[in-house]
Amino acid sequence: MILSELCKYNQIIIQCHDNPDADSLASGYGLYCYFQKKGKNVRLVYSGSREIHKSNLRLMKDELNLPVEYIRPGTCEMKGDDSLLITVDCQYGSGNVTGIISDNVAVIDHHQLEKEARPMSIINSNLGSCSTLVWKLLKEEGFDLEECEHLGTALYYGLFMDTAQFSELYNPLDMDMREDVTFDKSLITRFRNANLTLEELEIAGIALIKYNFNEDYRCAVIKAQPCDPNLLGLISDFLLQVDVIDSCVVFNEVNDGYKFSVRSCVPEVNANELAGYLSEGIGSGGGHYEKAGGFVSLRLYEDNYGSLPPETYFNLRMKKYFDSYELIYAENYEADLTAMCRYVKRRLPQPFVQMSELLPEGTPITLRTLEGDMDMTVTHDLYIIMDAKGNAYPMHRKNFEEKYQVLEDTVKWRDSLQKIEYAPMIKNRNNGKALLLTKYAHSSIPTEKVMVYARSLDKGVKVFDIDEENRYMRGEPGDYLVIRCDDPKVISVVEKDLFPKSYEMLS
Repeated sequence: MILSELCKYNQIIIQCHDNPDADSLASGYGLYCYFQKKGKNVRLVYSGSREIHKSNLRLMKDELNLPVEYIRPGTCEMKGDDSLLITVDCQYGSGNVTGIISDNVAVIDHHQLEKEARPMSIINSNLGSCSTLVWKLLKEEGFDLEECEHLGTALYYGLFMDTAQFSELYNPLDMDMREDVTFDKSLITRFRNANLTLEELEIAGIALIKYNFNEDYRCAVIKAQPCDPNLLGLISDFLLQVDVIDSCVVFNEVNDGYKFSVRSCVPEVNANELAGYLSEGIGSGGGHYEKAGGFVSLRLYEDNYGSLPPETYFNLRMKKYFDSYELIYAENYEADLTAMCRYVKRRLPQPFVQMSELLPEGTPITLRTLEGDMDMTVTHDLYIIMDAKGNAYPMHRKNFEEKYQVLEDTVKWRDSLQKIEYAPMIKNRNNGKALLLTKYAHSSIPTEKVMVYARSLDKGVKVFDIDEENRYMRGEPGDYLVIRCDDPKVISVVEKDLFPKSYEMLS
C-alpha cells in the first residue's frame, strides 16, 4: 500500500493512540499534511480517558500548531464508502487505542503486528519511530515536507523521543530521516528541557531503590512504574555509574506490552544485540553498542510465557543470554584443529566501488550499512567492497589489487543487492548528499586461494579479532567457526546459510 491509494476517500480521520506521545502526534501530523494538500476533508484526533497533560507534549502541540483534537469515547464514527479511518503509531482494535466505528480502516505503524493484518496496512516493526515510516511514505510520493510548517521539526522530535534521544537509534532509515528533515533546533531544545516532571523524578528514585542485581554477571534489572519511555533511558544511564554494574535493563508496562532500555559499558555485551535477544519472537529491539532499547508485545508475551511475571522473564532471559555464549579472544585462543574440517573458500564475485571515481579526494564521508555508520575520508586508493547481505567494508587499493580481479559483468550483483533490506550508501558530509553504492558498483572476484579449518557451532560464541578488542563477531548454534590455515590467529564466524555458499570441503 502507498499513500496515494488512500486518496480515493474524501472523508478521512487520522487517529493517534490514546494518551499520544510525540511520535504518534508527529506521524499523525505528517499524514494530515499530505491528505490536506490533496484536498481531502481530514481530521487528526485522539481519544481515551484523558487529554494530553505532559508539559513537553502540550508545548509541542502549541508551538507547532498541531491541529489535533481530543474526542470523547463513543462520540465519533466513520460511515460510508467515502470515509476512511487511519490509525497511526497503533493498530485498530489494540488495547492502546479507543475504537472508532468505521467501514474502512487503514493502519500505519512501526510496532509488532498485534491483530490480524488488514488489507490496507503498512507496518514496519524494524523502525525506531512511526515518524520515520511516515517520512518514508511522504518521500515516496514526492511530497515536499517544507510545504507544511514545522512538519520537519515534528518528525525529528517524534524520532528523538521514541529512540531515547537517539541513544537507541539503530535502523539506517531512521538515521536517513534524522539527517534529511529541516527542524527548529531551539524548539527541540525547549521540548527536551520540559520533558521530566516531579512525578517522574519520584518514579526514577523508587525504581533505583528496587533494583535486582546479579553478582555473577554484573548486571541489573529494574522495573519502573508507568512513565514516559524516555525516563527508562535516564534510569539506565544512572545505573551504569555504579562500580559493579556492567550492563542493565530497565523496563515498564505500557498499554500493549513492555518498553525497555538496555545499557552496557563493557565490550563483551553489545546492548543492541541484547535488546534483540530480550525481544526475540515477542517484539523488537535495537540501538547502539552501548545503548539500546525495545518493546515487547503483551499479546505475544502472553502467548509464549503465559502469566510469568515480567521481572522474572527479564532476569531469566538475561541469565540465559550470558550462559549462551563462549568468549573467544583470537590473540590467545588455542583451537582443537583435530575436531575441525578443512575447506577452501569459493571464488565468488563481489561488487566494489573505487571512491575517488565518485567524489574528490579529501571529501569526508560516512559509510552507512545495516551494521552501522563508519566515518572516513576519500583518498586515491580507497575502495569499498560489498557482500550479498548489504554489508560494506573499506579497503586500500594495494590490498584490493592483491586479493581481487576486476570483472566486466555487474548486472547480477546490482540486481541481487537491490533486494536487500537496506542497500549501503555513502553520505557526503560536506553537503549531506547521499550516493547509493549499488548504483556505481563494479564486479570483482577474489584471486587468493584461502584455506581454512571450520566447524559447526553447538553453542553461541563471541569472537574478538586480534585487531579489534572492543567489538566481537557473534555466532549462533549452527553457524561456523572459521580459522585460517596459514594464520590460526585469524578467526571469524560465518552464518550457517552463507557457509556452504562460501566454502567447499576438501577431500
